[in-house]
Amino acid sequence: MFGFAAGKNLNLNLNLNVNTTTTTTTTTTAIAAANFINQPSSSSSSPRSIFSTGRHTVSVSFGTRRIGSMRASIQQPLSISDQSIMPPSPINPPSHPTYDLQAVIKLALAEDAGDIGDVTCMATVPTDMEVEAHFLAKEDGVIAGISLADMIFNQVDSSLKVEWFQKDGDHVHKGMLFGKVSGKAHKIVVAERVVLNFMQRMSGIATLTKAMANAAYPACILETRKTAPGLRLVDKWAVLIGGGHNHRMGLFDMVMIKDNHISVAGSVTDAIKSVDTYLKQNNIQMGVEIETRTLEEVKEVLNYASQGKTSLTRIMLDNMVVPLGNGDVDISMLKEAVELINGSFETEASGNVTLETVHKIGQSGVTYISR
Repeated sequence: MFGFAAGKNLNLNLNLNVNTTTTTTTTTTAIAAANFINQPSSSSSSPRSIFSTGRHTVSVSFGTRRIGSMRASIQQPLSISDQSIMPPSPINPPSHPTYDLQAVIKLALAEDAGDIGDVTCMATVPTDMEVEAHFLAKEDGVIAGISLADMIFNQVDSSLKVEWFQKDGDHVHKGMLFGKVSGKAHKIVVAERVVLNFMQRMSGIATLTKAMANAAYPACILETRKTAPGLRLVDKWAVLIGGGHNHRMGLFDMVMIKDNHISVAGSVTDAIKSVDTYLKQNNIQMGVEIETRTLEEVKEVLNYASQGKTSLTRIMLDNMVVPLGNGDVDISMLKEAVELINGSFETEASGNVTLETVHKIGQSGVTYISR
């Protein structure tokens, strides 16, 4: 799906500020770096004073990268009274007849907890300890997964209080605090890794989608079914948050006539004719797309459509973007196909689409761009 899910996760942290009943305030910083940042692990458990007020810090690294010079600024007393608390994301997840987000969250939590639970927390964190944790962006990007994070925290402990200063789809900058959660320490720590795993993945997808969508304009960016098994709805949700559009959710909500179907049917014409007959006989109304690989196939589709009513709604123009040796692409075949179709159907360019080539492809006149 454009490599969205295979790209780098956006690096986010959840920093815990622990208020004990003693006169000394201890702050534990949980540094949760993105899994895709392959840097040597570094950690320290030696206390060091960073406040003239007598406050001390215990620095604990759970990830692959320390926060470095950012640490002091994050561990200063935080004031958020002047920040507006954002409402829940207005960008809803795409619909699916059988996908259960709550079940996916339950599975993610269960694979982390196993049959025992968080033994480290049980050994080190008092069950009645209250904390406040702040979400920190460690790099620029588009934030995504806020609504899903709310669902995860609620499933772990409905008494946790979560507040956000940004909403899904907003741009965040390195060092920006964009939310907080308060409540029982051991509950927040249990939810932490699952929340960050989802948010980092979704934010990485949304960030790349935003870049692709901006470059492709006026064409619209589509993802595909090439998603991580079990995470399709989550990945497609992130694409929406990033400004992209959803292709079909699965095999059930759109007819997609690919090269294999055409080979079995015998020809482009026979494949479309079979689909038209099937949909009519079963009184089914849904979008129909056919893949074409040559200008001759485009002409064959148009010739069939000119002979009578068809259920066809979109023509895919596959690999009509030809890569050149200098890193550029030749879109002359794509433009000719778009001119032949002349607005009769939606068009979708696919193949040889990258962040570097998508702008040029978007100027060809196609409706959608996918990969």
